[in-house]
Amino acid sequence: MSTQEADARPEPRPSGSSGRGRVWTQLWFWVVVGITAGVVVGLAAPDFASELKFLPDIFIQLIKMITAPVIFCTVIVGIASIGSLAAAGGIAARALGYFLLMTLLALGLGLIVVNLVKPGAGFPPIPPDPSTLAEAQADIAEGGDEGGAIGFITDTLLPDSFVGPFVENEILRVLVLAILVAAATSMLAPALRKRVVGGIDLFAKVIFGMIRLIMFLAPLAAFGGIAYTVGALGGESLGNLAALMVTFWGTCALFVVVILGGVSALSGFNIFKLIRMIKDEILIIVGTSSSETVLPRLLAKLESAGASRSTVSMVLPTGYSFNLDGTCIYLTMAALFIAQAGGQDLPWGIQIGLVALMLLTSKGAAGVSGAGLVTLAASLQAFGGEFYTVESIAIGIAIIAGIDRIMSEGRALTNVIGNTVAVMVVSGWNGDRDDVRFQAALNDPSLVRDAIEQEFEGGDEPDEDADRTTAVRTPAGAGAGTGA
Repeated sequence: MSTQEADARPEPRPSGSSGRGRVWTQLWFWVVVGITAGVVVGLAAPDFASELKFLPDIFIQLIKMITAPVIFCTVIVGIASIGSLAAAGGIAARALGYFLLMTLLALGLGLIVVNLVKPGAGFPPIPPDPSTLAEAQADIAEGGDEGGAIGFITDTLLPDSFVGPFVENEILRVLVLAILVAAATSMLAPALRKRVVGGIDLFAKVIFGMIRLIMFLAPLAAFGGIAYTVGALGGESLGNLAALMVTFWGTCALFVVVILGGVSALSGFNIFKLIRMIKDEILIIVGTSSSETVLPRLLAKLESAGASRSTVSMVLPTGYSFNLDGTCIYLTMAALFIAQAGGQDLPWGIQIGLVALMLLTSKGAAGVSGAGLVTLAASLQAFGGEFYTVESIAIGIAIIAGIDRIMSEGRALTNVIGNTVAVMVVSGWNGDRDDVRFQAALNDPSLVRDAIEQEFEGGDEPDEDADRTTAVRTPAGAGAGTGA
């Protein structure tokens, strides 16, 4: 790397500088303000609040607009920069092995807890609202279109055109395209490969600039999302399902603290410090109930925190479809809740069979609010049998649909924390994690909080006397380095 390139890379602003001391200049502060205002408006003016759903919808739509290009660019740059398909395959193999283990643990934990607590036992018969029942039946119809493993490969995984996955925002197919392009780029001559990667990396910088602009809308999205939730659901409508909600959120917390905390400790870092490091993203998820809204930010932040570009670009986008810990917990608990509410007592053998099925159906579930209901419907429809008739599935999902937004936030939060842990753990396994940088980011999240923004813009000059021993990777993935 040339001296000019090293000098051009933005460096972290010292934690004691004035910009970092002003809490009102931080994104997370305004997201908290938006969430608080949303709660107040939802309680004070529920009718008005229930009309504000368009705010998070607009934000999610803008994020989805750039998610596919971000994944396409970062995966190509990450894999092609390695220059070895064998090394890239090793990263993928470790990641998939980790994903499988975490999926089994999440499904198993959900199964155990829901059998111990039995939140659906003694559930009073509730005639579902006609509109909600119609929505549930639509979910079943959509879930019934699933074609098993072969259908998943042909209809969901493999692209049918080069441009189509971008137009339809089909993340898995974009990922497949990116891997193919990256593999082809890796086989080019070194000089030509460097030119191709450099061009894609430059385009990625423009995409991350768009992200910075879109993120100014995050507080408004959080305000609208929370106001809509409080105004539409209210307090009384949550009463009969409080046990399920508390059990689900408690199980997610248990999974994060005990299982992910244990995995993190074995890998040499503290789970609570990691959560603090991604605090901004967590607050955005609370407001939007969608993990997809923070994917572009996490790609930049985790690389700046010390994970290698190749690992981040492969593990994080793949994890969004194959490592959904919160969704797995939700699937087992919701499925058994429906059975319990209907007076069914499923034998353990049947429950294990259901978990085995969900091990497959949970893969490829999108990280967008509401996808859990469709995946649940697909799982129960595929399981069928005397325990889950079409009518019982429709009524059960209609009941759960009333609190699905609250559940969706728990799913999204757990999914994102799980995938963040996965990136840092797999990067550690690969031996390409910068532990000095990582520990510094854990102890002072401000070092990577604005990783997708260009530091010192708007005439804010750095302190020449400040310590410059640590350089930040640029959002599109410039290599790590140490300031001279």
